[in-house]
Amino acid sequence: MTMSKTKDNVIVTKTKHFALRIIKMYKFLCNEKKEFILSKQVVRSGTSIGANVKEGIRGQSRQDFYAKMNIALKESSETEYWLELLHESDYLSDEQFTSIYNDCQEIIRILMSITKKQKQIITDRNDSDG
Repeated sequence: MTMSKTKDNVIVTKTKHFALRIIKMYKFLCNEKKEFILSKQVVRSGTSIGANVKEGIRGQSRQDFYAKMNIALKESSETEYWLELLHESDYLSDEQFTSIYNDCQEIIRILMSITKKQKQIITDRNDSDG
């Protein structure tokens, strides 16, 4: 995969920004709300998204890129779940939740688009090899 330019890459930028927001939220939840269980889960999955994206961009093949983007998508979905739990259990206000949740959903949409396109490219290549 020839996606070596990470500086101007939208998904790299968005997932790093998102990870930083998750870290700040984690600090808030631990320091202000004394919540340590759900917050640890969301910080793990929320920061993992960008790490997998970054790793995928440096992948050795298109299949490697696709696999890492798929993992990032799964981590995004898990993060979405933890955010919902934090909101529904009143650890996050409506305002706090809406902003970060919308960012998470935007990342999910982008990753779904990337994985769908990559799967099609891989399928087309495999069909032409046969």
